[in-house]
Amino acid sequence: MRSPTRPASPRSRPRPARHTAFAAVLLLAAGTITATNAPSVQAAAAPVTVTVNARAGLAGMPNTALGVNHAIWDSNLGTDETSDLLRAAGVQMMRYPGGSYADIYHWENHSAPGGYVAPGTDFDTFMAAVRRVGAQPMIIANYGTGTPAEAAAWVRYANVTKGYGARYWTVGNENYGNGHYGSAWEADDHPDKSATQYANLVVEYADAMKAVDPTIKVGAVLTMPGNWPDGLTAGTDPGPWNQTVLSIAGPKIDFVDVHWYPGGDAAESLARTNHIPDAVHLLRQQITRYAGQNPGRIGISLTELNVGQGQTTQPGALFLADAYSSLLENGVFTVQWWNVHNGIGTVSEVAGHTDYGDFGLLSSATCTSDGTVCEPPLNTPFAPYHGLTMMSLFARTGDQFIRAGTDEPLVTAHAARRANGDVAVLLVNKDPDNAHPVTIDYAGFAPSAAAPTVHSLTNGATGIATDSSGSATSRTLPAYSLTTLVVRPAGAVGDRIPAPAFPTASAVTDRSATISWAPPPPSAGSPVKYEVYRQNGAVSEQLGETTGSSFTAHNLTPGTRYTVNVLARDLAGRTSWSSAPVSFVTGSPATSTCSVRFSTASDWGNGYIGTVEITNNGPDPIDGWTLTYAWPTTWQQVSSGWNGTWTQTGTAVKVTSTADNGRLAADGGSTSAGFVGAYSGPNVLPSVFRLNGTVCTTL
Repeated sequence: MRSPTRPASPRSRPRPARHTAFAAVLLLAAGTITATNAPSVQAAAAPVTVTVNARAGLAGMPNTALGVNHAIWDSNLGTDETSDLLRAAGVQMMRYPGGSYADIYHWENHSAPGGYVAPGTDFDTFMAAVRRVGAQPMIIANYGTGTPAEAAAWVRYANVTKGYGARYWTVGNENYGNGHYGSAWEADDHPDKSATQYANLVVEYADAMKAVDPTIKVGAVLTMPGNWPDGLTAGTDPGPWNQTVLSIAGPKIDFVDVHWYPGGDAAESLARTNHIPDAVHLLRQQITRYAGQNPGRIGISLTELNVGQGQTTQPGALFLADAYSSLLENGVFTVQWWNVHNGIGTVSEVAGHTDYGDFGLLSSATCTSDGTVCEPPLNTPFAPYHGLTMMSLFARTGDQFIRAGTDEPLVTAHAARRANGDVAVLLVNKDPDNAHPVTIDYAGFAPSAAAPTVHSLTNGATGIATDSSGSATSRTLPAYSLTTLVVRPAGAVGDRIPAPAFPTASAVTDRSATISWAPPPPSAGSPVKYEVYRQNGAVSEQLGETTGSSFTAHNLTPGTRYTVNVLARDLAGRTSWSSAPVSFVTGSPATSTCSVRFSTASDWGNGYIGTVEITNNGPDPIDGWTLTYAWPTTWQQVSSGWNGTWTQTGTAVKVTSTADNGRLAADGGSTSAGFVGAYSGPNVLPSVFRLNGTVCTTL
């Protein structure tokens, strides 16, 4: 079993922070910046190609996107200084009462037996801070030591008595960490600690809370795919945590809530943001498979996030901006950093600067136990705070994220389209040693020749620098930096025609799929045609066009994930924005001369026992066989195998028969081969297999 990666104390039992005067809020808001002692770097030789594709629309930017965590041990939770800093950073959602403390917190008497509760942190104080920031609250109802009645009374107080309009409520926090899978950090007084019991009680919580206020949204705790205890089944549960919770509570919930701490050193954490699209894809698959009718109504929140190393220095800022962008463009409706204040941890030097190992955005002004190292004055922003501020400059409520990519793993790109026609491009240079020149190509958007607005955060800077400089198509990115370009379109921005709405995929086979959408209202004028595009990385490939409101794509590749957008075009040649994306996975042939059943067992969190069962459905026997398939990701592999000769090159896997099982009789002859599989990220299983070159039916 793989142990979960946990943040350092004081997350489990926080200490109250020492108070130090702070008077820099106005200076920070005014943009006072100091760059200090950045390590010497050199420019990398080859320019990086960045592609920004306005035809490839992703999710929209919601008004809940940029979130943070507040905690009842933080005596600065309700201060104007703290709230003004959060407002200046663009915070839109604030979570309470603080991680694992939620499962010991009783709101009516503002107590947390066994934990520290700071003065000035009660619910009304928190809500006053939420209003000062201009954010929305997310409240965690006490599952571990509470009851549905207690949660319902909290809803009544918040929304009926006080009129706070608190819309988002989750049932518990990391409740899979209650000892059911071995590791125990989360309080849980229930004798039955199973996923089944949690799910059954979520139903009771949701019923009780919505009886008070039917307009609220209730969320259930899941685990992030590819992270402990994903894949593990314990006790008498019918399956792993996510499957069990969704199967029972799915019809009653409005969203699922996950956390992600990628772990590793700075370079490893920064690289693991590439796990996000597959993790969200798997989570969506689980919701669709297990949550019952209309699974699209269930949203995803990610309410705890932090980096493995460099919590107060530049890696934290880079990771925050890259991870928030990737999660939001993949449809997560809120991403929340852990934490606002947290306290000093393990002190080290990272990228030429002192890192205090503090999971907070703002300094708590605490010291190491021996008093040899102290943090800067209270509320001094750490680097991730500036990363969060950069996010508010990059993407605004109502923007549409669009696909962007690069040809250099150490440079990542994200982009968003604004209602006024501007395109914002966020560039993340994760290389600690080298500046990288970039050239930026745009598809579906013509950039103005005028200098773009440029926001930049360099290693060691105490704020974001803003100017208008250079061009929209080339730039040199300093080492370990964040850069946002806000680019105006060439020419005047006229009225645009509405985008096709609510695309769906149906009748998906191995080779075809039908895409349907809602056309714009008649008052908008009728488009001449609709163009259907497939996203292939950061490039769009047109699948076809039609004058109707559906299109069937043919000649697709079996076992492939497709993401498709629809654009409208009118007689004047104007095009709409891209529709929201719709994703689907093509299957295998309904009939074939061979079939394969791929199964997994004994999953231990980063590996499992796998079996492939091969059947010859053809009229002729097979003497000697080779089975091939490809892993969907680069972090999956075959560690060892039996009943066949197993080899893997890149993501491609090949299994050849042995002398004992090489002959498969006609019309049903079969054999099986087994292997030990390993993974270090979301475990997306293969869905298409070829036997001696023939695509088989996957059972």
